Amino acid sequence: MKVLVLCGPESSGKSWLSGEIQAHFGGEVVGEYVRHFIDQEQRDTCYADITPIARGQLEWEDRARQHAPRLLILDTHLLSNMLWSRVLFGDCPPWIGQALLARRYDLHLLLSPQGVNWVGDGQRCQPQLSERQTFFEDSGQWLAQHRQRIQVIKGDWPQRRAQALLAVTRLLGEHPADCATQRQASDRVQVAVPRA
Repeated sequence: MKVLVLCGPESSGKSWLSGEIQAHFGGEVVGEYVRHFIDQEQRDTCYADITPIARGQLEWEDRARQHAPRLLILDTHLLSNMLWSRVLFGDCPPWIGQALLARRYDLHLLLSPQGVNWVGDGQRCQPQLSERQTFFEDSGQWLAQHRQRIQVIKGDWPQRRAQALLAVTRLLGEHPADCATQRQASDRVQVAVPRA
């Protein structure tokens, strides 16, 4: 089983790319628990919510790991919980970082905020590119500091799709000729701009 994580700032295409990757390669996608939490609670989050949100994310991830798909695609993981806790509340429960480091992830696709527009959806709160760029840089710094495997994804929507599919092709160890074929095919695909 290969475990792929999509990470980075809001409105950079994580959920959309998760679906594109699953459509191309198969596998299982784990969504973002905090969205489920906010939909259920119908209120703004507070610091006391960080632990139940992180535990919910881990439960979803662990359930999917038990299925042992060839490719496990995580729309997010605890790094997002940790960084958002610091952004919103100036602190983060220490156990979250420890739990993150205790798990194996084979590749992180780190999505840049540049090259695509921010789209509000009632839950997002960083319309300024500078805020999203800081979140991107903080994500990259943490991943690099902890020697995690990273592939930066940038550009417009078709470019992001092509880069992500090529990165996953390599992750899965498919034949290099397949990589070139997929890259050429991806460049020809008309990609609809995702809502999220």
